[in-house]
Amino acid sequence: MRTSIATVSLSGSLTEKLTAAARAGFDGVEIFENDLLAAPLTPEEVRARCADLGLSIDLYQPMRDMEAVPADVFARNLRRARAKFALMNRLGTDTVLVCSSVSPLAVDDDALAAEQLARLADLAQDFGIRVAYEALAWGRHVSTYDHAWHIVQSAGHPALGTCLDSFHILSRGSDPKGIEDIPGEKIFFLQLADAPPLAMDVLQWSRHHRCFPGQGGFDVAGLVRHVLHTGYSGPLSLEVFNDVFRQAEAGPTAVDAHRSLLVLKETVGLTTPPAPVVPTGVAFAELVTADAEPVSAVLAALGFARTARHRGKPVDLWEQGEARVLVNTAGAVRRDGTRLAAIGLESPDPAAAARRAEAFLAPVLPRRRAPEDAPLDAVAAPDGTELFFCATDRPARPDWRADFADTGHTPRETGVRRIDHLALTQPWHHYDEATLFHRGVLGLHGQESVDVADPYGLLRSRAVTNADGSVRIALTVGAAPSDDTVHAQHVALATDDVVAAARRFTEAGGRLLPIPANYYDDLAARYEFAEGELETYRALGILYDEDAYGVFRHCYTHTVGRVFFELVQRDGGHRGYGAVNAPVRLAAQHTAR
Repeated sequence: MRTSIATVSLSGSLTEKLTAAARAGFDGVEIFENDLLAAPLTPEEVRARCADLGLSIDLYQPMRDMEAVPADVFARNLRRARAKFALMNRLGTDTVLVCSSVSPLAVDDDALAAEQLARLADLAQDFGIRVAYEALAWGRHVSTYDHAWHIVQSAGHPALGTCLDSFHILSRGSDPKGIEDIPGEKIFFLQLADAPPLAMDVLQWSRHHRCFPGQGGFDVAGLVRHVLHTGYSGPLSLEVFNDVFRQAEAGPTAVDAHRSLLVLKETVGLTTPPAPVVPTGVAFAELVTADAEPVSAVLAALGFARTARHRGKPVDLWEQGEARVLVNTAGAVRRDGTRLAAIGLESPDPAAAARRAEAFLAPVLPRRRAPEDAPLDAVAAPDGTELFFCATDRPARPDWRADFADTGHTPRETGVRRIDHLALTQPWHHYDEATLFHRGVLGLHGQESVDVADPYGLLRSRAVTNADGSVRIALTVGAAPSDDTVHAQHVALATDDVVAAARRFTEAGGRLLPIPANYYDDLAARYEFAEGELETYRALGILYDEDAYGVFRHCYTHTVGRVFFELVQRDGGHRGYGAVNAPVRLAAQHTAR
C-alpha cells in the first residue's frame, strides 16, 4: 500500500518538504494550500518537481466552509472552487479535501449540505476531480465520520466520497468499527495521526499536539484495520500538526514519519519485514571523553577495574560483575566533556537485529576495524547514540571482548552486579521519534511518559524495556532546545545492598551527591523505617521509593562531564526508576554544579 505525507507535517519551504519526503521513501504527498501559496514555483513547476522526485500529488487541501450555506454564499463558493479545480489540473492531482464547515453562516440542514456537496461534485467532475468530504472534530454541525458519510450517501454523487482522519475520529471517542459499513470505493482518502492523551480543547489538541502513529495513545492500527476491511486501496497518508515538527529539520522528521508507517503496516499485516530481535541484556556502556582520569577515578571507587585495553584503539574496558564500561579517548573534544556515546546490546541474533534496524530506516554505521576485530553490527539511534548488537559469552559467535588485551587487573568487590538501566537525554525534537525507534526497531516496550519538575523547567521521561527488565533505557527530554546540553546522562548500576555499595564507594574516595535534609524529614512523615535506617540514608544521600511491587533505594555519584552513575537496589520486583525523587536529585545536581 502506498504511503503519503501532508506537506503541513514538515518544516521548511515547499521544495524542502518535497525533497525530504522523497528522500525518506514516501510515494506521494498531500499539498497543503498554504505551502503552495507561499511557494515561488508555479503549479506546473511543482508538478514537475514532484515527478522528478518520484512523488505523486495525492491530495490538494483543504477547501473550507463550502456546504449548508445561504445561496449567495454558495455561489461564491462555487466560483472559488472552479478556480481551485483549474489549479489542481495544473498540479496534476485529482482529489480535493473538503472539511465540514465551521462557518457561523452554516445551517444545521443535512439535506442542504448533501445538495450543495452534490453540486460541488458536479463541478469537480467536469475537471476530472473527486471531492473527499471530511468531518472535522470541531465542525459546526458535522463533527463525526458517520454523520459525514450519511451526507455523502444522501448526495449520491459518483465524484463525492469521504475522507477519514484518525485524529478526528479517535479524539472524539467515536467507535471506528462503523467504518466497515462504508464501501471502500467511497473512502476517497485516509489521513493518519496519533496524539498523546490530553484534556484540552480538541481544536488546540489537533493543531499543536498530533504525532505520528505509534507515538501517542490512539489505537491508530485498530482504525486502519477497519478501513482495510472495507476494501480501501488508497494511500496511507500522514497529516500531523505539531509545533515541534514544524521547527525541526524536515529530513529527519520525514524519516521518522515514514518509519511510523512502516511499523504501522507491519502491525496491521500489510508487510512482513525482518522480525524484531529483542535485546536480552546490556553488554556495555561506552563513554567518550578527552580526559579519562576523572571518570576512571569514579569507576575505580565504584570497584571497577581496568581489565583490558583495545588492541588498536585508545579504549579501556572497565568491569565489575556483569557491568562493563568502555572509556574511549579517541576523537573526543575536551569542551564536550564525558558523554555516553554508545551502548552494546546483547542480542540472540546480531545480524538479524541489524537487518531489522536497517529495514526500519536506522542508519547503519560504518566501522573502522582491523581484520582481526570482531565484526560488530552497529546502527545510530535518533539522538546519535551508537547501538552495537553483541553476542557475549557465546562460542558460536564472535565475542567483542576478543578485541581487547587483558591487563591482569581484578575488580574490587563492591556489590555492583550489572547495569540496571541507562538514561539518555534526547534532543528536544527527537523525543517521540526515540520512543518509536526503540519500540519499532528494537522491539522494546514503552512505559508511560512522566513529567518531572526541574528547578529551571520541566522534564519528560519515558522508559523502554524488554520483558524481564534486563534492558532498561530511560529517554528524557527537557522543555526547550537548551536543555539538550544542561541535563546529564547516567549509568545506573544494580546492587543487592546499596548501603554497603555506597559506603565502599565513599571509603574509596568517591563523592556521592548530597541530598537536602528536608527530603529525609519528608520521608519520615511518609514511611516507617527501622531504627537508624533513615539516619543511614541521610548520611549517605540514599533516596527511597515504593511501588506496588517493591522498594527502590538509590544514590548518585557526582557528575563528570555530562555523565554520572547511580547505585540502585530493587527489592520485591520494583519496576520504577525513582521518578518521585527526580526533582530532589535535579535540584541537588544544580546546586552541586
